[in-house]
Amino acid sequence: MSASIKPSPVEDKGKAVKYEKNIWRFDDAIHFSPSSDIVREDGVLTVSKKAQETSNYPQWLPTWDPKLSFEDEPPFSHVDRGFFADPGLKRLFPEGGAHKISNITPKLGSKVEGVQLSQLAPDQKDDLALFVAQRGVVVFIDQDLRDKDLGEVKKFGQHFGPLHIHQTSGAPEGYPEFHITFKRAGPPNTFRNKISAPGWHSDVTYELQPAGITFFGLIEGPEAGGDTLFADAIEAYERLSPSFQKFLDGLRLIHSARAQAEDSLKKGSIQRKKFTSETVHPLIRYHPVLNKRSIFAKAFGTKIVGLKQEESDLILNFIQRFIATALDLQLRASYEPGTVVAWDNRRVFHSAVNDFGEDDPARHCFRITPLAERPVGSKEEYESWSPNGRERTVEEWEDLYKDGIPNLKEIFLGNLD
Repeated sequence: MSASIKPSPVEDKGKAVKYEKNIWRFDDAIHFSPSSDIVREDGVLTVSKKAQETSNYPQWLPTWDPKLSFEDEPPFSHVDRGFFADPGLKRLFPEGGAHKISNITPKLGSKVEGVQLSQLAPDQKDDLALFVAQRGVVVFIDQDLRDKDLGEVKKFGQHFGPLHIHQTSGAPEGYPEFHITFKRAGPPNTFRNKISAPGWHSDVTYELQPAGITFFGLIEGPEAGGDTLFADAIEAYERLSPSFQKFLDGLRLIHSARAQAEDSLKKGSIQRKKFTSETVHPLIRYHPVLNKRSIFAKAFGTKIVGLKQEESDLILNFIQRFIATALDLQLRASYEPGTVVAWDNRRVFHSAVNDFGEDDPARHCFRITPLAERPVGSKEEYESWSPNGRERTVEEWEDLYKDGIPNLKEIFLGNLD
């Protein structure tokens, strides 16, 4: 990902920015908070002086630099590191090793003790990639990534793919590849206008090649609260009737970064990528390592190609309700300082839990987000896709679907325009 400096004047002298009180109705752990954060004399936005003084990990604190702008990652060939794993995972979990593995649920999620991610050799990381794909979610306790040099942590993540640079979130100064969540001290304001605030999604689905494995670690925070909910998108797909599966298999969904960017800019924050990404992905996604299919919606999805908006909303709302209410395909991951949770965005949805108390301290986390293959709907599409090919626009996809679901197999084999 290439960077270009684009100066943007910011007028403030290190004081909290003032906005109309009725505009800001909820806290945001990834965006600049104008009610409490500050702008330095060099124009860089960052957290309050108090937050800086009380942090035990100031090197991980978020900054938002309006002078930095990044181009989107160009298309690339991605070969998942799980393909290079030992099928028995014996390099990651050697016989007689000090590790301990326990399943969180029978089909989804594992907890691992006695494995230090920062110490893994390259071939052990390959086994890790396969293990995370197989289990969907893996909770590693007592990790030391937060204590390592940020360059080392960056290198760890790059083993699994190019690291995503988020368009709006805070990042440690000099390391835009890290996505920082910093929930300010005290209770969230989320429920001033809502009775519940689930946000089921996969990470950055508006990118042409979204996240594969995500690593999310708690740096420091309250004793409890802020768990992550996960739902198995492969299990969800396999529970659908064959007729409904067949209908969904041929659909494509438009994903957009526009709302996220506009929300950040309204808050006086930044948009690092000077683009408004709108990408079309299959509604049912093929996982090349597992050779299985999963539901890949709604996340940043806005409309199903070829359907009228009401028809699209009906299907997407059904999927969201299904994922949110099917407790028997979910798990809940908890954190303590040092915990790192790894998940495969190609097979799980996740949602944060906003359940913090009145007197809770700030909750400070990091995310490492390697990018993976371009989402595809079948093995044939996976094998035929090339980064050198031209991607269809939203309008071109809409035209393909104007008379119904087209013959996608022929399209991806290059037999149709």
